[in-house]
Amino acid sequence: MSGSTARLQAIDAVKGYQPPAGIFPTPGAPGEVFGQNVFTKTVMQARLPKTVFKSVIATIEHAQTLDPTIADVVASAMKDWAMERGATHYAHVFYPLTGLTAEKHDSFLEPGLDGSSIAEFAGKTLTQGEPDASSFPNGGLRATFEARGYTGWDVTSPAYILENPNGNTLCIPTVFVSMTGEALDHKTPLLRSQQAMAKQADRILHLFGHQKPDSVVSFAGAEQEYFLIDRSFFFSRPDLLNSGRTLFGALPPKGQEFDDHYFGAIPDRVLAFMLDSENELFKLGIPAKTRHNEVAPGQFELAPMFERANVATDHQQLLMVTLKKVALKHGMEVLFHEKPFAGINGSGKHVNFSLGNTTEGNLLLPGDTPHENAQFLVFCAAVIRAVHKYAGLLRASVASATNDHRLGANEAPPAIISIFLGDQLTDVFDQVAKGGATASKEKGTLMIGVDTLPVLPTDPGDRNRTSPFAFTGNRFEFRAPGALQSIAGPMVTINTILAEALDHIATELDSLIADGVEFNSAVQKVLEEIITVHGTVVFNGDGYSDDWQIEAEARGLPNLRTTLDALPELITEESLELFSTYGVFNHREMHSRYEIALEHYAMSIEVEAKLTLEMAKTQILPAALRYQTELATNLASSLAIGHEPDRSTFEETSATITELQAAIRALTEDLAHDHPLDPMLEARHAADDHLPAMLAVRAAADALEGMVADDLWPLPTYQEMLYIL
Repeated sequence: MSGSTARLQAIDAVKGYQPPAGIFPTPGAPGEVFGQNVFTKTVMQARLPKTVFKSVIATIEHAQTLDPTIADVVASAMKDWAMERGATHYAHVFYPLTGLTAEKHDSFLEPGLDGSSIAEFAGKTLTQGEPDASSFPNGGLRATFEARGYTGWDVTSPAYILENPNGNTLCIPTVFVSMTGEALDHKTPLLRSQQAMAKQADRILHLFGHQKPDSVVSFAGAEQEYFLIDRSFFFSRPDLLNSGRTLFGALPPKGQEFDDHYFGAIPDRVLAFMLDSENELFKLGIPAKTRHNEVAPGQFELAPMFERANVATDHQQLLMVTLKKVALKHGMEVLFHEKPFAGINGSGKHVNFSLGNTTEGNLLLPGDTPHENAQFLVFCAAVIRAVHKYAGLLRASVASATNDHRLGANEAPPAIISIFLGDQLTDVFDQVAKGGATASKEKGTLMIGVDTLPVLPTDPGDRNRTSPFAFTGNRFEFRAPGALQSIAGPMVTINTILAEALDHIATELDSLIADGVEFNSAVQKVLEEIITVHGTVVFNGDGYSDDWQIEAEARGLPNLRTTLDALPELITEESLELFSTYGVFNHREMHSRYEIALEHYAMSIEVEAKLTLEMAKTQILPAALRYQTELATNLASSLAIGHEPDRSTFEETSATITELQAAIRALTEDLAHDHPLDPMLEARHAADDHLPAMLAVRAAADALEGMVADDLWPLPTYQEMLYIL
């Protein structure tokens, strides 16, 4: 089957798509379905002895040390519950540095002495597993012959059941560490950073007179953007299949310039997928809240409610797996790549975060009069200090080859990390800097001018979608993370830099109070110092403007445009000292993550370069040559009957084919280079040589897409993939 025939058949398949019978199970009421496949607190309370239940809850809710003696009882109850729900196997689920989810399945059944089988699940099996530590990215922490690694039960994230028509699996969230105790995953440092931040936040709360505050935790709610295309198109595009983004494709005549897709009516087929997905997410206790069309055609968003950052991180990974799985049932493919279509809005994963506990609530809630809320101002000032001092680390936490295609474009914040506070808080902190805040801008009302419409209350400030780190009323929104990445990396960085900032504030307050300064005066002095030294990170204007680039440089804010500009921030002396001081990473762990990130960057681009070469040589060039032959034949026929033909189309096509062939030769030569041993040199070669060579091939190929006869073009086009669903 020729490529062009395959493409046209794919289009016909999409147009004639009918959902298979039986893929729409009748969903239960959301309240009944929610959490039904989760080993929830309610389930534990019903199945565990009271003392064991209290012990588990003390660990989950109050960060008390896990009592190892309860493991056997919990394991037995968990096994019985899971088997009653059809589970035949259990799996320790962990998040290695591949960025994906990993799991190893074991059966509950073990052979008995009499030839029968018995179901076993001991406490030691629940608490610890042993996957191979040398087969995952480790950045030199483990040699190939040093294979031992451990998974350890994370009691703070609930176990759950994954359903399959042929049998269910009990999934146990775990950490993944080497035999030396060094982190090989995303969860271990997240838990460490959470603990470090909580310790310093506790000091602040005690200074404000809270005698027995509950442990402070960070909360997160990540807005997941994604694209949907029909799987017939997906399988017709080797680039999407292997790299997640299109390496070729001319912009369609109509893109997103009309802004007509954003919040538009959701197509029936997509809505069916969303409803099915939400039903599965509800079963897993994932609080899916908002769904809508995003800006680009074929782009959508799903946003959950806030959860503890550790659970939210697990749920984000599970959400992506679930969306992928449900999309298959509906004949579609979910694309999480940050920029699957060049020239079309990319996808982010905006991480909304706050701090709080059960006794004081949300610590980033300003109230109606934030100038009077000194506790809020202290925690907000800690964010300002942290973001200004460690802007480079925040940029590095979202750095990847895939996110480089998105950051700085008009759908994403710039690479310059700044904070948007809004008019009200900016005014309050300006007052603080001048000696003390005495007033706050109040909310207003919006009169629309239609008697039948209600009077709408307005916030005391606008929002800013160009800011990478924006205050949005009761939380901050970190807009730079990419749709493909785990939110663990950004949250580890946020927790750790906040731990340092809160430590600094608590230490300063302790010192001033010890010197006899009255508490409120001490708070004013510390706030004034922070906003004076670190206030340059606050910017409420247009982050996309050229003027901001100039102004940011004058303010001394770093502009780390690419991943390779940002990653060295991980191993500066300041960063190494920060993470080791608060027990989040030792120096070896930091260097390992730096090397893994560089290797992943280089490998990602090399895979794309090889794909570009393969597709250009085996699909695009043959189609163009066939079209050139047709044109030549037509020219010859015209000349044979004495007509002087128009040669412009043939000449333009031939010239572009020549450009394509030259670009193919250059990319071939580039890929034949020797690989440097230094990971940064290898990554630099990928950035400086592979990417430009790939773009040269693409430029010629995309030009040919506008010339070659439609029935010969081998690849589904942008207008087909984005608009036919």
